[in-house]
This record gives sequence, C-alpha cells and structure tokens, in this order.
Amino acid sequence: MLWIKSLHIVFVASWFAGLFYLPRIFVNLAQVEPGSQAERDRLLLMARKLARFMTILAVPALVLGLWLWLGYGFKGGWMHAKLLLVVLLLGYHHACLRILKGFEQGSNRRSHVWFRWFNEVPVLMMLVIVLLVVVKPF
Repeated sequence: MLWIKSLHIVFVASWFAGLFYLPRIFVNLAQVEPGSQAERDRLLLMARKLARFMTILAVPALVLGLWLWLGYGFKGGWMHAKLLLVVLLLGYHHACLRILKGFEQGSNRRSHVWFRWFNEVPVLMMLVIVLLVVVKPF
C-alpha cells in the first residue's frame, strides 16, 4: 500500500501544479492587449497543453486515492470533509476547462484581478486537505 500512497501523492502534486499554473495563464490572457494575436495564441497553446496534461494527471490521482480509501477503509468526519473538498476541486478543474473554452472563443469578460483571486482557490483547498489528512481533527 505504501507504493500506492507514494504514487497517489506524486499524481496529486502534479495535478495541483496544473491547477496552480493554469489560472496564472488566465491572468496573463486577461491582460493581453487587443491586437496582440501572437501573444494570445501562444498563451492559449500553453493553456491547452497544460489543461490536457493536468486532466490526464487527475485520473490516476483519483483512482489511487479511491484505492487507498477502499484499502484502508478510512472513516471519520475528516474523510468526509476531504472527499467534499475533492469533489469541489473537481468542480474547480471543470471550471478551469470552461474558462479556457471561453478564452478560445473570445468570450472572457473577467479581469486579470478576478483571475488572481481565482488562482488562490486551489492553494487554500490543498492546505485544508493536507491538514485534514495529517491532523485528522475530527
């Protein structure tokens, strides 16, 4: 089980790297000056590749997490809270993909400031998830 746990941690960390950086690309996309097509295209290409990569990484992170949960039979309020946060994290991931589609279609109306705040969501979620798993407060 330690191999599964180790791989789960690696895939989760890699998935989070994408969740941390994709919204940062959105900040830059929201700041692109009108008429800067080459810059916009370059950022969109980076965002598409990162979105694909982080989606692929999310799958083994989730599968291995499920394997651990079923294998160890974790119980308690901390696990319920963690699972809720994982579901919210999947929603955040989905929101990132929708936002990317909006940028591709040229329909983004949000400012770079909004994306700077949006970028902080996975940081807070990761903090709470790690605290729940390590401390098991309830």
